[in-house]
Amino acid sequence: MAKAWRGSWGQGELYETLCLLVIGAGCYLIGSVLGLFEIAIAFFLRYGLLDLVLLTSCMGVALLGAIIRKSLTLRRAMLERDAAARQAEAIARHDALTGLTNRRYFVEALETLRGRMTEGRRGAVLLIDLDRFKPVNDLYGHAAGNAVLCTVAERLEALLPAGGVAARLGGDEFALLVPFTGSSENIKRLAQQMIASLTAPIAWNDGEVKIGATVGIALVTGDDDADALLHAADLAMYQGKREGRGTFRVFEDSMDTELRERAALEAELREAVESGEIEPFYQPVVSLPGRDCVGFEVLARWRHPTRGLLGPNHFIAIAEETGMIADLSYRLLRQACRDAVSWPPHLQLAVNIAPQQFQDRGLAQRILGILAETGFSPQRLEVEITESALVQDLEAARATLTSLQNLGVRIALDDFGTGYSSLYHLRELKFDKLKIDRSYVDTITLSEERAKLVDAIISLGRSLGLVTTAEGIETDASVDWLSGQGCDFGQGYLFGKPMPKEEVDSMLKAGAILQQDAPGIPAKARAPSIPENAIVRYGRAKAA
Repeated sequence: MAKAWRGSWGQGELYETLCLLVIGAGCYLIGSVLGLFEIAIAFFLRYGLLDLVLLTSCMGVALLGAIIRKSLTLRRAMLERDAAARQAEAIARHDALTGLTNRRYFVEALETLRGRMTEGRRGAVLLIDLDRFKPVNDLYGHAAGNAVLCTVAERLEALLPAGGVAARLGGDEFALLVPFTGSSENIKRLAQQMIASLTAPIAWNDGEVKIGATVGIALVTGDDDADALLHAADLAMYQGKREGRGTFRVFEDSMDTELRERAALEAELREAVESGEIEPFYQPVVSLPGRDCVGFEVLARWRHPTRGLLGPNHFIAIAEETGMIADLSYRLLRQACRDAVSWPPHLQLAVNIAPQQFQDRGLAQRILGILAETGFSPQRLEVEITESALVQDLEAARATLTSLQNLGVRIALDDFGTGYSSLYHLRELKFDKLKIDRSYVDTITLSEERAKLVDAIISLGRSLGLVTTAEGIETDASVDWLSGQGCDFGQGYLFGKPMPKEEVDSMLKAGAILQQDAPGIPAKARAPSIPENAIVRYGRAKAA
């Protein structure tokens, strides 16, 4: 582009010079033919003005040189100004890091394509969001992140069809504008190729890093503007994220409806957290094989004004994604401690802590503050965490867990057997209890392989000095088998469903009647309640 501009300037200068030469030659011919030069010379000689003429001519030549120099300087300044304008325009339309076009240029190209849509000519917007990009930045630094972004840009340009536009919209979000004819299957194949290409390892410092990509596709129509099309592609991409990442989805109208419903639910959830509509329910935890109630696990329930009583599967994931989970968890813990402070002192309270809360260095202090505020003993509290809370920052988790245990709070590793580095964490961190995930427990009487795994977990816990709790127990056969293998505690619908505080209070007030008519506990499971002089140690009830 710069060469073209310089060429145009050079052609203009040559044209002007030729014009001036032609004018000068014309003046010379006119003067010669009409004898004007002879008359002028005779006049100058007669009156002695020849020296003055020569002086004036020399000064004119100098002035002409100055004019030419000024003209050249002006031309150079104009060239530099045009080059700066072109550079500014390029910067305004391109990403400085990757060299791809930016959102502004992409939107303009998309609007241009919409204006040229014909019956046989179609187009598609492919929105690409990188998976696992943040850990690359966190683990290897921003230099590695920049290298990944540049590599992604190169791979996208290599796959870009003729006439297409590749852009970096911001952060780790990219987009392709692809014109095509015929079936949209070609676009789907292109999305699959992009995912495969971006999943390939990226070299970095004698090693390699791996990322992935999720793609949302929106077909270009003449009815929707650029912003609407990008929004549609974003909805499709988000749907792909929800369904497991590393895939592509084509926008459908139902996605927009679903997103609006989710946005409404988020707003309702935020109001529910602040107004206290979400309250703690309590599910009994019993000792095995005696089936004495030794405590309760706190489970969240939302009393929705129109949808009724909602379980955590309806709102906990949204709370985690929107950052409301910490506030919700602390409110539930505070209310649960207030509820349980008047219960018999041998009853324990188990609460779940979300992985995001472990990013808060003041987690232990906040829990201690709630315990002091409510008067609930730290020795009666058990905090349950999952392995996903540990893999993000093991050292931060270690410090938090140690602080809690120094207060007297016990720590349980929840959903044991579903993570991918359990043995490492058991070695590095000091837990008090293992909770066997319900996905293993509900099939132990049907699957020999699952039974072997549960037996191995119980034996592992025993060898490390840890007590074990089996979740999701629903049959007497499961109780008998788990007790025979040495499992310490059980939890599930066989012993009782999650219940509000009022039902727990009624159950506790019943005392001896509870042993005979406790709801949700079959006759075979009825057992004497734990005596008042029982000593609870890491959840085990033993006679004093």
